[in-house]
Amino acid sequence: MNKTRQQELIRWLKQQSARAKRWIHLSMMLGLLSGLLVLAQAWLLAGLLHSLIITHTPRETLWQSFLFLALTFLLRAGVTWLREQVGFVCGRVIREEMRRLVLDRLHVLGPAWIKGKPAGSWATLILEQIEDMHDYYARYLPQIALAGIIPLLILVSLFPINWAAALILLATAPLIPLFMALVGMGAADANRRNFQALARLSGQFLDSLRGLDTLRLFHRADAEIRQIEESTENFRARTMEVLRLAFLSSAVLEFFASISIAVVAVYFGFSYLGELDFGHYGTPVTLFAGFLVLILAPEFFQPLRDLGVFYHAKAQAVGAAESLLTFLTAEAEQPMKGTQYWQSSGPVALEAAGLRIFSPQGQQIAGPLDFSVPAGRSIAIVGLSGAGKSSLLNALLGFMPYQGQLHVNGQELKDIIATQWRQQISWVGQNPHLPEETLRQNILLGQPNASEALLKEVIARSYIDEFLPRLPEGLDTAVGEDAARLSVGQAQRVAVARALLSPCQLLLLDEPAASLDADSESRVMSAINAAAKKQTTLLVTHRLEEAAQYDEVWVMDNGLLVEKGSYQQLSTQAGPFARLLAQRSQETRS
Repeated sequence: MNKTRQQELIRWLKQQSARAKRWIHLSMMLGLLSGLLVLAQAWLLAGLLHSLIITHTPRETLWQSFLFLALTFLLRAGVTWLREQVGFVCGRVIREEMRRLVLDRLHVLGPAWIKGKPAGSWATLILEQIEDMHDYYARYLPQIALAGIIPLLILVSLFPINWAAALILLATAPLIPLFMALVGMGAADANRRNFQALARLSGQFLDSLRGLDTLRLFHRADAEIRQIEESTENFRARTMEVLRLAFLSSAVLEFFASISIAVVAVYFGFSYLGELDFGHYGTPVTLFAGFLVLILAPEFFQPLRDLGVFYHAKAQAVGAAESLLTFLTAEAEQPMKGTQYWQSSGPVALEAAGLRIFSPQGQQIAGPLDFSVPAGRSIAIVGLSGAGKSSLLNALLGFMPYQGQLHVNGQELKDIIATQWRQQISWVGQNPHLPEETLRQNILLGQPNASEALLKEVIARSYIDEFLPRLPEGLDTAVGEDAARLSVGQAQRVAVARALLSPCQLLLLDEPAASLDADSESRVMSAINAAAKKQTTLLVTHRLEEAAQYDEVWVMDNGLLVEKGSYQQLSTQAGPFARLLAQRSQETRS
């Protein structure tokens, strides 16, 4: 990573700290209070030792000093605990805000943009990489100020006592941040590479799990295992590289701190032997001065040590911020960013002129398209895979950017508020998603207050009652993660029931029976075909015989609308639809 990019990421990370500024300031104030308590503790301890050893003061007369010393220990422990709590809250606020930014961005970009990247990499970004920013805000940022203020306070306290010892500490202090920065630059780059390797590994592992049956079917399981082993070994090597740099940085800090404290101890040793006679202000070096300096010397370097420990938090945060900032600033056209309210009621009329549909990356995938769909009309869209059928539905859902005109009841689609527009739509796709815990909750997702009678009606129409008795708790059966307890066909029926239950003005169906067996498909499609008459409906299907139930059939090829008409018209005239019928008939016979 070049220096300019690293500085850009650090500036961005600091800008995000404004979201928890008061918590960071409170952590700094508590750290400063802890530093003042350290000074008081060292002063009391050195004074007690001097009184007991040199002046032989009776212990009975020093009870107040002992009491104050115990009190400073307790207060310091309490302040340290409170600072940890404040730091946790600070990190949590930042993490919650960053996750909200990522999820809002994903919501805006839509599923068409999201599906281009493995789900495992999104999980790594949202969970692990944002989590690794916690220490940067909770500990590193407050410690930057404390690493300058607390050593300065100690120096101000020591110079009137012994200027030579204070100069030794002052001269050696800059060596620690200097070498820490040199090692830290390499650590930041290693962390960045480590995060990239983790994102790739997460995505690869999840995709392998999802495609396990396919890999076994084609005897590729062993090859995939070897590939995962190689990726894991690569990630292990990168992790060890980060740890090696972390240990190196810690060793550098401890080395220079130990050297400095040792020089201070040697100075006082020779001063007490009478070999050195400088550093004091006209009076011999006292035991109080020696104890005070030697007690405070480790505390002088402790903020710098802590900064060195937390410097790795900065390296982690910079590494995580690169992929996060890249995602948040990625160029992608927002499909729907309108501000107009939905102004109609009743079924939707669609009209397109020069409509060109683009992928989230800006590549044209369909168009130009010109069509008009009167309100309440049912349309069946057919064509080979990759013809642009699903892309048209995604554009109508507001998930794909487009150019040209696409009017819904006279309003330009991209100018309408996305949430209001989608409230008018019911949709059933090829891969049903059941996010709720139980079967009942998934069916009632769009209409949680639906009556029991209506619920039973849609269960019967979508033929869920066929497998419902086999579930241990009926409608209250937990479907599991990714609907693991249900087959794909059963999950598809649940999605159909959910769509049938939700009143809508536009029904979009993308191969709704693709995962059903022939008998279930016949039953479910009869329910869908009956529902298609109640609102404007667009059905994408590869089963051409289903198109006979619809008012009009559209044939798409290479992103273009090449033929339109009723099923009877298109099947009797020479054209793309008739050729598709002949091809399917031949495939069926063979």
